[in-house]
Amino acid sequence: MRTPEGTQRYERTAAIGSGVATLAQWSLRLIVIAGGTYLVGFVIGRLWVIVLPVVLALILATVLWPPVAFLRRKGWPPALAALTVVLGALAVLTGIIALITPPVADQIQEIAVAASDGLTRIQDWLTGPPLNLSEDQISAARESLSDRLQDSASVIASGVVTGVTAVGTALVGLFIVLLLTFFFVKDGPRFLPWLRRSVGERAGRHLDAVLRRCWRTLGGFIRSQAAVGLIDAVLIGIGLLILGVPLVLPLMVLTFFGGFIPIVGAFIAGALSVLVALVTEGPTTALIVLVIVFAVQQIEGNVLQPMLQSRSLRLHEGVILLAVAAGSSLYGVTGAFLAVPIVAIAAEVFRYLGEQLDDKAGQAQAREPEEPEEPGEGERPVTPAAPEAKA
Repeated sequence: MRTPEGTQRYERTAAIGSGVATLAQWSLRLIVIAGGTYLVGFVIGRLWVIVLPVVLALILATVLWPPVAFLRRKGWPPALAALTVVLGALAVLTGIIALITPPVADQIQEIAVAASDGLTRIQDWLTGPPLNLSEDQISAARESLSDRLQDSASVIASGVVTGVTAVGTALVGLFIVLLLTFFFVKDGPRFLPWLRRSVGERAGRHLDAVLRRCWRTLGGFIRSQAAVGLIDAVLIGIGLLILGVPLVLPLMVLTFFGGFIPIVGAFIAGALSVLVALVTEGPTTALIVLVIVFAVQQIEGNVLQPMLQSRSLRLHEGVILLAVAAGSSLYGVTGAFLAVPIVAIAAEVFRYLGEQLDDKAGQAQAREPEEPEEPGEGERPVTPAAPEAKA
């Protein structure tokens, strides 16, 4: 016979054992999930040359699908509508590059002269108070830097060769992206019916719903970021134009494309605008540009993005910042660009799974029989009436 102390000790031991067993089960599950995630990441890294064009083509397809759908509703054949829109987008991109190249070529000499004057001012500041460095110290530092550059000439040359190879690879990748985009916008409406037939109606119904949600999320992200980037580029460009800062159009284009990398892209584009203003117009103009960039980014972060992205992403700013940081550390600029839409799509999948679990829980609760209420104090329980005796 157990004493109360023994019973309490036994229950405590059983509770600890049950907790340790639960912790071990969940630890094993987390290890399996981490291993599966690592394996998926490893496979994606090995197949990155294939995965990246597919992802970029899907993003472009979300942008180009509305005009293609409009042309198809007007009776255009799918192939002709897709080819027209893809070639039109390529023509617009080529026109933008042709538009920003002459200003850069015309004003690069002016910026070089301004940069030389800026270096002279920096040298005067170094030789004056409070540092009071001597000319010999500055010359020695300059010669040391020159010697290091000369010693690194072979490394720089190999880097140039690597850069040329990377440009060639990028051109091939761009061609593949354009082809995939054409096929996606031409044959995209036939993909979901084919998928439902392939995997079966039960699983296909869920895949259909999830992929449609992911498509809407991705399209909403691209359109909202394009709107935010365009507004930022116009407002900052007007400020630069009024202040007389050179390279206004290239900086506007850079600001627009930087808007597709949330938080980080706008910061880098704004910093470059301030740097150009500092080199060419001096610290006063640079300070005014900094105020303009800060004001525009505050309007963007507190007004535009909550309005435009509330329905498309539904992600907290901290999650977006962490996603951009993780993507940039893993895959550089490409990872920073793709991080937010990937996280938004993953969040949409988890929302759908949660909705399905809630539906199943509600159905199970509706099927459970209701328990009879217990009689209150002073009430007699209701008992079924006895059958009347036959006469």
